[in-house]
Amino acid sequence: MKRGMGMAGSEAAWLTLGFVTLALAWDIAGLDRSFAGLAGSAGGFPWRDHWLPSAVLHDGARRLSWLLALGLCLSVWWPVGILKQLPQGRRLQLAATTLLAALAVSLLKVGSRTSCPWELSDFGGVAHYASHWTLRTDGGTGRCFPAGHAASGFSFVGAYFAFQPFDGAVARRWLAAAVAVGLLLGLAQQWRGAHFMSHTLWTAVICWCVAVAVNAFWPGDPVAREA
Repeated sequence: MKRGMGMAGSEAAWLTLGFVTLALAWDIAGLDRSFAGLAGSAGGFPWRDHWLPSAVLHDGARRLSWLLALGLCLSVWWPVGILKQLPQGRRLQLAATTLLAALAVSLLKVGSRTSCPWELSDFGGVAHYASHWTLRTDGGTGRCFPAGHAASGFSFVGAYFAFQPFDGAVARRWLAAAVAVGLLLGLAQQWRGAHFMSHTLWTAVICWCVAVAVNAFWPGDPVAREA
């Protein structure tokens, strides 16, 4: 069991390194504005109010995400499907991690001075581009970093740690699905002009780090130790 735990820990460490490296590399390369230019121009973002990214991938996905989060909370007492594999403590960990990840992203947005791409002068707005690491205002309304909507997918990455002691394959599939959905929702917002890609990548880092921290302090599970 100790060898299996070591392998899982090593895998988590490599995943952490991968998430952080990708986000840092994107920032260092300064790809935000050029990538946003693929979707928008000085005339704005044509897809901003399109029904697919706006009504389906934004409004619809957000509602579905909160329904799923509610389902995870209820599963602590009434598990269904694959969640029956987990003891109650791990189901509670999954629900708590999901809510804490979403909360962390929301709190960081409140203090952000970074404005959304559709507010920038490059794309027909009045604000001027400034890195999300700067403390100065860019002339816009701010509160656009990190990407709150992408967290509708990324906040579920904590399932990796909840399932890992019991079924590594399920843990990896759930992680892959959460990352894929987060990227899809982030790209949808990018095409609307609501976020830069760096906002999405750092949201993934934040949600993953919350999951790592919660797992590190979560009490051990007797069933997992005896597996």
